[in-house]
Amino acid sequence: MSTAVSYNDQGGAEAAVEAGMESTPTSSSTGAAFGLFSTDFKKNEDLKEMLESNKESLKLEAMKRIVGLIAKGKNSSELFPAVVKNVASKNIELKKLVYVYLVRYAEEQQDLALLSISTFQRALKDPNQFIRASMLRVLSSFRVPIIVPIMMLAIKDAASDLSPYVRKTSAHAIQKLYSLDPDQKEHLIEVIEKLLKDKSTLVAGSVVMAFEEVCPDRIDLIHKNYRKLCNLLVDVEEWGQVVIISMLTRYARTQFVSPWKEGATFDENDEKSFYDSESEETKVHSEAKPYVMDPDHRLLLRNTKPLLQSRNTAVVMAVAQLYWHLAPKHEVGIVTKSLVRLLRSHREVQYIVLQNVATMSIQRKGMFEPFMKSFYVRSTDATHIKTLKLEILTNLANEANISTILREFQTYVKSQDKAFAAATIQAIGRCATNISEVTDTCLNGLVLLLSNRDETVVAESVVVIKKLLQTQPTQHSEIIKHMAKLFDNITVPMARASILWLMGEYCDRVPKIAPDVLRKMAKTFTTEDDLVKLQTVNLAAKLYLTNSKQTKLLTQYILNLGKYDQNYDIRDRTRFIRQLIVPSEKSGALYKYARRILLAPKPAPLLESAFKDRDRFQLGTLSHSLNSKVTGYQELSDWPDVAPDPTVRNVEIIEPVKEWAPMLGKVKKSKPVDKFYSDDEEEKENDGSESSGSEDSSSDSSEGSDSEEESSEESDKTSSDSEKSSSGSEKSSSESELEQKKKRTKKAPQKQNKTPAADSDSDENGNGPVAQESSSSPEISSSSETDSDDSDSDAPPKKSDVRSKPKVQVKSKQEVSLLDLDDFSPPPADIPKTAPAISSSLLSDLEGLSLSNVSSAMQVTAPSFGPVKTYELLHHMTGKGLSAKYHFPRQPCLYQPSMVAVQVILTNNSDHILEEIHVGDRSPASLNIHCFNTIERLEPEASVTVSMGIDFSDSTQAANFQLCTKEDRFGVSIQPAVGELLMPASMTQQDFSKEQGKLLGMNETSATVTMATANISSHAISKQVLSVANVGVVSSNQNNSHRFAGRTVSSGALVLVSLELKESAAALLTINTEKTVMASMLLRDLKQALAQV
Repeated sequence: MSTAVSYNDQGGAEAAVEAGMESTPTSSSTGAAFGLFSTDFKKNEDLKEMLESNKESLKLEAMKRIVGLIAKGKNSSELFPAVVKNVASKNIELKKLVYVYLVRYAEEQQDLALLSISTFQRALKDPNQFIRASMLRVLSSFRVPIIVPIMMLAIKDAASDLSPYVRKTSAHAIQKLYSLDPDQKEHLIEVIEKLLKDKSTLVAGSVVMAFEEVCPDRIDLIHKNYRKLCNLLVDVEEWGQVVIISMLTRYARTQFVSPWKEGATFDENDEKSFYDSESEETKVHSEAKPYVMDPDHRLLLRNTKPLLQSRNTAVVMAVAQLYWHLAPKHEVGIVTKSLVRLLRSHREVQYIVLQNVATMSIQRKGMFEPFMKSFYVRSTDATHIKTLKLEILTNLANEANISTILREFQTYVKSQDKAFAAATIQAIGRCATNISEVTDTCLNGLVLLLSNRDETVVAESVVVIKKLLQTQPTQHSEIIKHMAKLFDNITVPMARASILWLMGEYCDRVPKIAPDVLRKMAKTFTTEDDLVKLQTVNLAAKLYLTNSKQTKLLTQYILNLGKYDQNYDIRDRTRFIRQLIVPSEKSGALYKYARRILLAPKPAPLLESAFKDRDRFQLGTLSHSLNSKVTGYQELSDWPDVAPDPTVRNVEIIEPVKEWAPMLGKVKKSKPVDKFYSDDEEEKENDGSESSGSEDSSSDSSEGSDSEEESSEESDKTSSDSEKSSSGSEKSSSESELEQKKKRTKKAPQKQNKTPAADSDSDENGNGPVAQESSSSPEISSSSETDSDDSDSDAPPKKSDVRSKPKVQVKSKQEVSLLDLDDFSPPPADIPKTAPAISSSLLSDLEGLSLSNVSSAMQVTAPSFGPVKTYELLHHMTGKGLSAKYHFPRQPCLYQPSMVAVQVILTNNSDHILEEIHVGDRSPASLNIHCFNTIERLEPEASVTVSMGIDFSDSTQAANFQLCTKEDRFGVSIQPAVGELLMPASMTQQDFSKEQGKLLGMNETSATVTMATANISSHAISKQVLSVANVGVVSSNQNNSHRFAGRTVSSGALVLVSLELKESAAALLTINTEKTVMASMLLRDLKQALAQV
């Protein structure tokens, strides 16, 4: 025995001791047996003796120990001869353990394994299904080309096995054989085609995996099995679901037309009713919209939807990418909650999910905007998770939520994670370029960051400021001067180079500072970084061309230093610049173009998301994660212009069809082979009736008759319910019976010509039909898939089909889902999702992102309580389908400090698209309004929130203006309550008393208020006051005194409110302000509010 083997053996002995296993004493020579490299130490001899024993119990114990060694990573290959002898044992447990061993070591010990090949073949006929499957697994583990024919025969036999477990194992063996001998592809495809027809959920995932490995381009094999795979999907094991969903995604992109076309809708009633005539059908189709979703396309979307609640994150991610690539745009939003739920998983899962969300959020911000708080950075997040969340928040930024996002960024900049802080500053720069309203605010905030102690923050701020200044350089010469003053304190090379570039690019705007900066650089040129040296040479050249009198000698000095620099790039640049700007005989005509070359206007850089181009890869793939095409990646094909023939997915029904003739009795349903689960609501939707049909099943088991009886009982029950809901009307009862008969007689021909279960709905788990009243999935509500949600049994079916379509976005209260948690629920439509303007804390923080001139004693602050009251601006009847509501978000206006911020929610209640929604003429003409940007188009049943700013000039006079669409104009009016004309101010109790002493006499208005209860809490009083006026609470140490302070938005006049509680329920309310008219109106409103306490 060699030394190396002895070492491994001792390692195995240690493992055996750790496991508490006793070993029989073996013969050994002297004390050398305990040496580390002893050749006499024969650890595995006892295991060999046990394997050669006549007792089955010893053999079984030995195999358990050996498998334990394998599990710990120990080498047990030398036991192969002793183990392989037991492959013919009659003990089933022993056989299983031997097969486990052989799977591990068969490839290493091929010659010895082949000696027992005949035994392996006999085991393939064993009565025990686990033995047959294990033996096939062992056989497919041999990487020996000589036994390929034997493996091929074994796989073919196993594919016809009665046990689904063995058939599943044969599907796994197909992939192993294909990797060993690709020439067997055609034979393996035959086996795959056979296994694809298998109805067992145990086999489906494995055979699709084999299909993806061997012949992913043979989509013709999927045609006949497409509907079966869709219906089986919910019951397949989790990893099989992932593989099937991925395959069906690629299949759907080749077989269906794009649902993203203009005006695309899914017509649930594309099949004609039993009594419809051919002429009526032709008329309906001629008037139909240009796109009708294929029923098979809808089947796939509907059957994958319940999997969004899977516990397996890979399944949820697979369904999300399927909806992203296949679903109509208005239905993709249903995956949002599920993806947000995955953010509670491990950081590895978070990383992949956030990468996909980052890509999705670029194209469709509205999907994730209601869940923006879920992407806020946590202190425990890793840097790569923080960076991805930052990316998503930047993608979601818009005019309405920019203040909230910038307030978050303000905190992130102070992070101890320097890489994250630098990424935050870059994100601020992107927000500034994407949203023009906050460009100046962000720029001023970044300038303040230049005084930060952290060099990384300062350097990144300089780089971002440089990019922002390129977009509008004419307005920011002061910022360039400020950066020049900070130049000596900045040490990061990239930041210093950026400042030098700005000096050279805009040297004409700072003619006195630029030469002085060049002078300083000449002193330290030799000690600077190479990047800084290059920019110094560029600065010298530009100043030589624009201000040669002052900088000629400096330029020559710097060019001489660069000529002998150690870096060849700097030497080359110096020689090039000298020939370009200094005229000589050698330079020739090039000198004439020096100014045009060096001082040419540079295009502004584009600050774009790093995930902008990742949508070229399929979501959830490794290629998407790495942003690079990896081996084995299969690209999604483009949608076909014309859909291929859908009849290729039809499966022939062997039983003759006899149900066309109307019958009064019960008709036995045929059992199509291509269906596993099928709901009866397709007939219910087509007929517009609430009576339920029976559930179909494709299995050939004896459960068919039972399900038939149960479904008939269910239909009788539902029918009786519909009779009760019609208030005992004989007409509706007869109609219900007629509809039932019609369904029964129409059932078989519809199955023959129509996609099975194409229009059915299933519950959250895919376990059968659900009542239409509780159908509330976003998929159905958004695409008008269920057209009889609101129809009563006494209404004609046709009318309910036509008129109920516009009713979208209806959320039923009966649906209970784990995803519908309070913290995930988006806010109601009449309440704004985010603040539309820059918050006051953002304006006041020195480390923040804007500048504030408010004194610390009376600083503008955010209210501690702000109830939102929504007012109607335009009724949908008056606005011809366009309705508008508005409210005051009580935030400083983004556009002008003297304006009051107003949020308007526009909703299209019509059935057609509204275009070019904008603000028209205003009255009076001098009214100062900042209008929202024109909304190019608003889809039916869609809503959009826009921000406006109105300068009411401290008056409650209404602001009248016109709300216009492309065709119409509607006069609207916004009248503010007097309390909305204020902004809260924070001050101390001493400052309050001091300012109140200045506003006495005519500036003081008071009244006695009688409250409903005597001992009222301070919280209740503050709540009532703040519900009326947007003021700030002044902290007080007196229990019977309450003080509030604010300023008028337009003029900034101070408004002080004090409430002194007297005996019983009386109180003295006092208002001090120069605006006496506002004081009297505010006093009246406060009295009414406090009287209700």
